Amino acid sequence: MNYKLDLFKKNIEGKRVAVLGMGISNIPLIKYLAELNADITAFDGKEYKEKKVEVDSLSIYKNVSCIVGHNYLEELGKREFDYIFKTPVIRNDISELQRAVEKGTVLTSEMELFLELCPAKVFGITGSDGKTTTSTIVYLILKEAGHNCYLGGNIGTPLLDKIDGISPNDMIVVELSSFQLQTMKVSPDIAIITNLAPNHLDVHKSFEEYADAKKNIYKYQNEDGRLVLNYDNSNTKRFIDEANGEVIVFSRKEDNIDGICCVLIKNDYEIVFDYADGSSDNSISFGSKKQIRISGDHNVENYMAAIAAVHGYAKPENVTNVMKTFEGVEHRNELVRMINGVSFFNDSIASSPDRTKATLNSFSDKVVLIAGGKDKGIPYDSIGETIFNKAKVLVLIGDTSMVIEKAYRDYIDKIGETDAISIIHCTTYEEAVTRAYKSAQYGDNVVLSPASTSFDLFKNFEERGHTFKEIVQSL
Repeated sequence: MNYKLDLFKKNIEGKRVAVLGMGISNIPLIKYLAELNADITAFDGKEYKEKKVEVDSLSIYKNVSCIVGHNYLEELGKREFDYIFKTPVIRNDISELQRAVEKGTVLTSEMELFLELCPAKVFGITGSDGKTTTSTIVYLILKEAGHNCYLGGNIGTPLLDKIDGISPNDMIVVELSSFQLQTMKVSPDIAIITNLAPNHLDVHKSFEEYADAKKNIYKYQNEDGRLVLNYDNSNTKRFIDEANGEVIVFSRKEDNIDGICCVLIKNDYEIVFDYADGSSDNSISFGSKKQIRISGDHNVENYMAAIAAVHGYAKPENVTNVMKTFEGVEHRNELVRMINGVSFFNDSIASSPDRTKATLNSFSDKVVLIAGGKDKGIPYDSIGETIFNKAKVLVLIGDTSMVIEKAYRDYIDKIGETDAISIIHCTTYEEAVTRAYKSAQYGDNVVLSPASTSFDLFKNFEERGHTFKEIVQSL
């Protein structure tokens, strides 16, 4: 029996509840709370014509009313609520929410409530890059090991409405964004931080605030918790001494780390779990990195993080079975099609320079790169060198076009290179894909890896990726 859930159900009945945002995670939340007889007001900043489907789907509930439009926060401030569930991207320090909290309103979110009520062991994954792939790998390994698993969170699947069917013996895997973590006061049992670099600075006030949000994934663990960290990343390595429980690190660059449990690469190919005593007799082999079907060193690191997380919950053969069969997640360096010897790859998930750099470095030859999108306030300087080394043609589109081009030109000026690559500026995705195809030769790879968010032209990276794939299929 889940006593916390039973208590919550009794407490929420008849309570005044505001839900901010009618998106993919909050619609199931609203319906779930409506079934528990809460008095709900759903808010969204978009106009009715953009939210008609969601509003109409809630019209069957007499205890749910909807307020949409740009003045939704003004309407929120006119009312009093017992609970406010906010969508992750809304900051918790806006005046309307602060005033509500001062009056005694409980400010929370769908994911935070789920973590508080969940009776099962929870694996939480965050980081600047690699969250979704690592979450999926952890989920697949646990399933391969025979556990009954759920996968959700920022990966696109809300879980609160499934909590009644979750037992203490189940395993839960959740991807957590900095926006979800920022207000968290509960941490998963097992936490992974894949890496950390400046990101989402169009929403976070500073890199320090962004990093502090990520820390919440382990901040509230007890001594039984486990924290998995990237030893090669200076920003995550510094968290080692802050953990409340067990720490396991992974490193693709070190072949020996004393005094801490770790996952390493031995002899340049074998993935090994080493115990803290450093004894080779206690090492566990998890196969060869050559068995991993998805390319790139960053994906080797994703597997290493997953191995550290599932230690004690899965066997080495469970890991190698996933390595041999898992072909990757959609929009993550996904092979779309080959046309006349030219291969097209969809890496729409790449919303930061670091992610695009990792993708480009996974190719042995230079590619035709399609990049650009909306700027989120992060530095682009470092991408210039990678473009020089890994791109033969650069096709640019979107707000960050000039920033990316400047990073490239600054680098070639720095090294005194005058033989610049071809740079093509486009205004539509149809033009960008067509120009990229015309610039490619037999055997070339055309790669969409924007290094920017999608919000200048699309509602999310999935829509951007699907648009790219549709254009490629029509060539």
